[in-house]
Amino acid sequence: MLAELSRALVAEADSFSVERLVVEDNVLGKATMSGRLLSLQRLRELYGLDLNVPLFRILTELWKREPRALPQLALLAALARDPLLRVAARPILALPIGGDLARDEVRDALLSTVGTRLSPATLDKVVRNVASSWFQSGHLKGRTFKKRRRIEATPAALAFALWLAQAAGFVGDALLSNGWVEPLDLDQDGIRALLERVRAAGLVDVRPLGARLEIDASRLLTQAAA
Repeated sequence: MLAELSRALVAEADSFSVERLVVEDNVLGKATMSGRLLSLQRLRELYGLDLNVPLFRILTELWKREPRALPQLALLAALARDPLLRVAARPILALPIGGDLARDEVRDALLSTVGTRLSPATLDKVVRNVASSWFQSGHLKGRTFKKRRRIEATPAALAFALWLAQAAGFVGDALLSNGWVEPLDLDQDGIRALLERVRAAGLVDVRPLGARLEIDASRLLTQAAA
């Protein structure tokens, strides 16, 4: 729902205004009332749309600083809030660059988690939505037959990934190698170079600690609250 999220952010939607903006003002441009209500529900599920929710507050502030990072920021936020998207991440990220997306592998990954709780029709819809999400984030290209492509990670996305990883309990060098940073398609040299840009921008604190790095992304929450 990248286009819908972008419109909501431009309209400065939050917990107090989002219902009016989406349902009454139709800032998302939906043709029917049911479409407006469903979009509002899904946006709240994926992103919170409430500045009292730290994840949404940080996403909003990082988007303001680096608008082009929104596809990556949106993916990371959705991964944090949508368990099915997280489950389906593995077969997507495991694809070699240029490799063809095998929908059966995504379906199998989902089946290993949901079992028989989803009907075949619903499962097929989830697989399509997963492919669409990773297409919108830039990890897949092609309309009918999708192939893996490498994204160009942004400083804002790395800062957000580090904050999510820290919130999940990762510390030290482990902050640079985990499931939150992995979607950014960075090798070790790339992540160190981008980390320096993130540090220079004042988004994350980075200090050498012997042969290791001490990384603290907590200032993102402080900045977002200011």
